[in-house]
Amino acid sequence: MKITLEHLTKVFENKKAGRRVVAVNDLNVVIPSGKLIGLLGPSGCGKSTTLFMLSGLDTPTSGKILFGEDDVTDLAPEKRGIGLVFQNYALYPHMTVEQNIMFPLLNMRVKKEEARTRAAEAAKMVQIEDLLLRKPSELSGGQQQRVAIARALVKFPSVLLLDEPLSNLDARLRLQTREEIRRIQKETGITTVFVTHDQEEAMSICDSMLVMKLGVLQQAGVPQNIYDDPANLFVANFLGTPPINIFLGEIKNHKVYIGDEAIQDTTLDDQEVYVGIRPEGFIVDEKGPLTLLMDHIDVMGRDKSIVSEHPASTKPSVRSIIDADVAVPATKTVKFSLKANKVFLFNRETEVRLREVKVEGSKANTEVEVA
Repeated sequence: MKITLEHLTKVFENKKAGRRVVAVNDLNVVIPSGKLIGLLGPSGCGKSTTLFMLSGLDTPTSGKILFGEDDVTDLAPEKRGIGLVFQNYALYPHMTVEQNIMFPLLNMRVKKEEARTRAAEAAKMVQIEDLLLRKPSELSGGQQQRVAIARALVKFPSVLLLDEPLSNLDARLRLQTREEIRRIQKETGITTVFVTHDQEEAMSICDSMLVMKLGVLQQAGVPQNIYDDPANLFVANFLGTPPINIFLGEIKNHKVYIGDEAIQDTTLDDQEVYVGIRPEGFIVDEKGPLTLLMDHIDVMGRDKSIVSEHPASTKPSVRSIIDADVAVPATKTVKFSLKANKVFLFNRETEVRLREVKVEGSKANTEVEVA
């Protein structure tokens, strides 16, 4: 099911307090049928509000929501053909797993035997067919999450909506469950919208991502493309573990400076900039243009992280990720050359990405395209 959002806006007003919050601001997106799309951003960015409007639990202040060619903006949730999974699972504690999965079908007046058959099929899909007679209290967090997903899938929804579905799981279960979500989505082909604040989750399983900030879409596209080609400083900062290193820089006479060191040439005019360098963009090089004051080295198996300082860094430390077998000089200062495709320049005032040559399609797309 293709989803189209046209000028979607949601405003919350508290007249007594005199407050007006624009939770989602003029969102225009086309989500292709059969894809898994991540809504990504920090708390308060509008991602859950967008999901609630898709589900019908929130009514837009303005704009339209189309499922296929049908305008569902004012349609009740139960008439939209959606499956919805919340972060708290919302299972009925007095019911068995089977009864929890069957519950929406019985509400739809599906015959009990058919409901039981469909519940068994949904349980098998999420690999909990051996748990049908248990109560939620007898299940692990990951198993409860699978029950919630099975309950959403049993209705054969056209759209599956997941609101922070992994936030209550420990790290190992999160990894396992997100892989299961991806497997289930591929097997069913259901258009799925996945809300998360965890960029690693979104990048690992989503076909495309929408990155939001304060209700405004910042960038949309294939996860790796957004990481490699951020539209602005916010997106560059938000994506990546460890996060990107940011320096106060300056362009003078077609050279980019960090402090007194010219790190690369540029065609851009003189101006103050932020220089973003991904941790994997550093190369230990005794003749390199950038000097960092080394604090210590963290060994991480196949890689090691050089933790350094620089007076122009906007963060307490600078992290450089290099191969574990690369020798690091036993000196207080370490010099680096830089990978050009891992260095990004941003206007100091607007924080918009500066580009050497205009690249077609470099702005935040309003239509999510999957390669």
